[in-house]
Amino acid sequence: MIYIEQYSSTNHNAWNQFIKESKNGTFLLEREYMEYHSNRFTDHSLLIYQDSKLISILPANESEREFISHGGLTYGGLILSDTISAESTLACFDSIINYLKIQNFKTFFYKTIPHIYHKKPAEEDLYALFRNNASLIRRDISSSIPLFTDSAPNFSSRRIRGIRKANKHNLQCQESSDLEKFYEILSKNLETKHQVQPTHSLEELYLLKNLFPENIKLFTSENENGLLAGVIIYETETVAHAQYISNTETGKDLGALDILFSYLIKEVYKNKRYFDFGISTTKQGLELNAGLIQQKEEFGARGIVYDTYLIKI
Repeated sequence: MIYIEQYSSTNHNAWNQFIKESKNGTFLLEREYMEYHSNRFTDHSLLIYQDSKLISILPANESEREFISHGGLTYGGLILSDTISAESTLACFDSIINYLKIQNFKTFFYKTIPHIYHKKPAEEDLYALFRNNASLIRRDISSSIPLFTDSAPNFSSRRIRGIRKANKHNLQCQESSDLEKFYEILSKNLETKHQVQPTHSLEELYLLKNLFPENIKLFTSENENGLLAGVIIYETETVAHAQYISNTETGKDLGALDILFSYLIKEVYKNKRYFDFGISTTKQGLELNAGLIQQKEEFGARGIVYDTYLIKI
């Protein structure tokens, strides 16, 4: 028998422990990460039990009669136990749909977890979406490099020239704690190019980095005059994901990002399964930033999609 319980603070430890033991959970789905911006979302996360055993959890929020998994996260969806079967996953979906009907929700927005983050195969939810007539309503494309193969990433001649230039000018790459200087460069670039600010405030980044020091790291490329480029990495068990990337004008001229990505891909994270550059799409996935994705592809990265589905209740 399957039954559902809405998350409350009494479930905090059980939730986080389940994430760690699941086959597709990451630190972004732990309660501390989900709740740093809890004032922006009305949480309605679910725990799903089968015969008194927790078999799945669903990070989610509600907005009027919409049920969203989860509006404040890059990806969400069902977090699955290591032993859950396809049949039980279907039963979870049936129970969730019935629960949402009783709660008088009208729509269910479901963000999938891209397979690169799975510790073990975990696409039973995709089959359940198909069985429940879910509609694909958004698809963003990211660019990832598989690092578990014997083949070295295939950098383009332009990226190789940038690396040589950076080496010629003795640029140095390292992990850094200078979030404030990096954030200043990032904010200036985003404002100039796109008239937006970073998703996270500087205070939020400091908070999250302190909460997850083994998962959130800043790496920089510098010369004797200081910071030229930086990348904030979100590190999960299988993926090193570039959450924020930014460059100064001098850094662009000297190949600062080229040498920094080479350092991250070939040295720091060479034992990860994937290096993920992040999405290159806007307007709900309908517009591709061709220049941005080309830069990522020149490091040998290729397409991984982040999908959102809609189920009408």
